[in-house]
Amino acid sequence: MAIPTQPAAFRRAIPLALAIALLVGGPAAAQTEATADEWVQSRTADGQPDLQGTWNNTTITPFERRPQQADRAFLTEEEAAEAERQANERRTRANAQRPPRTEPLPVGPTGSVNSFWFEPRLEVVATRRTSLVIDPPDGRVPLRQEAETRRDYLVEHRADAVENMSVYSRCITRGVPGTMFPNAYNNGYQILQIPGYVVIRVEMMHVRIIPLDAGPHVDQRIRGWMGDSRGHWEGDTLVVETKNFDPKGWISSNASAGRMHAVPQTAALKVVERFRRINENTIDWQATIEDSAVYTRPWTVAITLHREHDYTIYEYACHEGNHAISGVLGGQRVLELGDAVR
Repeated sequence: MAIPTQPAAFRRAIPLALAIALLVGGPAAAQTEATADEWVQSRTADGQPDLQGTWNNTTITPFERRPQQADRAFLTEEEAAEAERQANERRTRANAQRPPRTEPLPVGPTGSVNSFWFEPRLEVVATRRTSLVIDPPDGRVPLRQEAETRRDYLVEHRADAVENMSVYSRCITRGVPGTMFPNAYNNGYQILQIPGYVVIRVEMMHVRIIPLDAGPHVDQRIRGWMGDSRGHWEGDTLVVETKNFDPKGWISSNASAGRMHAVPQTAALKVVERFRRINENTIDWQATIEDSAVYTRPWTVAITLHREHDYTIYEYACHEGNHAISGVLGGQRVLELGDAVR
């Protein structure tokens, strides 16, 4: 597991190219505060809808709809308020000062990191949907059985070989659309715009540079972990199509995506994202995912990004060849040796 750098110790330096982009592509004019009914989409210097700023998509809304909610697509206002009250209570309990231990710690798994590292997840999405998946209507991803079988194998055998581990655990990337899925922490996104490009600095991890030429993708023989993205504007909506993925990636490498964690992708994966700013402090983001070898039909996920004026994106202390990988694989070899001796 990759651990973020302690905030007090390090700051992430914005690459020179992005610093230049920030200077060149600043907002055309500062927006004044307005009510939802009065709000008017501001424009960049070259007339494009302004998506710039620092955003966050932390939420307690589950990725897929929970079985007990059946065909209920939305929570009532009362249910949403109760869910958020319970989330606040859980956070309070997690942060409560615990009395000193007088007995040794029990033998067993060490568990995850403590609550200091986790971003407070206290709110449902603005739409009050019961899942981030909005299509199919049941809020569940239409996985093929073969994909589930492969997912289960990878999870069970992830310590057998480095190739079975996620590229996120190996500190390479979370991919597309995985970089946009809420995680337990580090859900910050800085969006910059310059003529002809939109740049998304993902806190965890990395930077996406999206050309707006709506031109053809690179040769299909050229593939990457983040695919090849091409964007264009449809009215005030930024539409980004990404193809040419490396088939060794996963659609989602974080556990917050539930059963979608460790689902593999193929070279046929296509992702179409839509970014639309709906008011001063909110961007509606949707992505439709197609991969016929993995899903029985295309599916769509929707998440709201909230503007965070005082959010600081720190360095994410993760690098390819994370030292934890050797520990995970080495520990498994020790266990196997013990089994062989017995």
